[in-house]
Amino acid sequence: MGRSGDDLSRVEAVVFDLDGVIIDSEEVWNDARRELTEQSGGAWKAEATRAMMGMSSLEWSRYMHDELGVPMAPEEISAAVVARLEEHYRSELPLIPGARDAVVRLAERWPLGLASSANPSIIELALREADLADCFRATVSSEEVPRGKPAPDVYLEAARRLAVEPAACAAVEDSSNGLRSAAAAGMAVIAIPNAAFPPDPDALALADAVLGSIGELVSRLAGH
Repeated sequence: MGRSGDDLSRVEAVVFDLDGVIIDSEEVWNDARRELTEQSGGAWKAEATRAMMGMSSLEWSRYMHDELGVPMAPEEISAAVVARLEEHYRSELPLIPGARDAVVRLAERWPLGLASSANPSIIELALREADLADCFRATVSSEEVPRGKPAPDVYLEAARRLAVEPAACAAVEDSSNGLRSAAAAGMAVIAIPNAAFPPDPDALALADAVLGSIGELVSRLAGH
């Protein structure tokens, strides 16, 4: 499991993923992409959900065009999916129980960053609707870096904006590609496995700690 639980004793900043950690949104994203694919005449594939988890919007919109046969330009695909997400979030934000309290409490002790595969507009909307925007000193979308997860780019950029070395950051993740991304960035990795889309065993093995829920996060970090 990971490098060592001792890595958590050197934490100077905490970097969160958004989807699956703070917002229970993986199924919302999945439904929006599948509906657009089927309604536009494309062909949804069983492996599409896992294939797109962690991809940036540029990457998954190309995947939908190239692999699923959605007959729209990638930028149009991205805009259509994001519009569906925004409508859903404004109607009912799927905030994970305990997530807001955990973020607020950790923000009182450490600088917080967000490293997400979501589009910048989705990140802004989700944090605003959750009343969490002021808790994060840095937010980074995979759109803003060369490569999406599992590459480390988004986590490295979050650390840079926080002015904290990656090795002094703890990353909170739920998915295979997210865990791989945070580990590749050299961060201590805390896994809160997504129940609907559990991470692969080899990705979970990269974690320095595995928690059952985000409610355990404060005590786990504060205990070091």
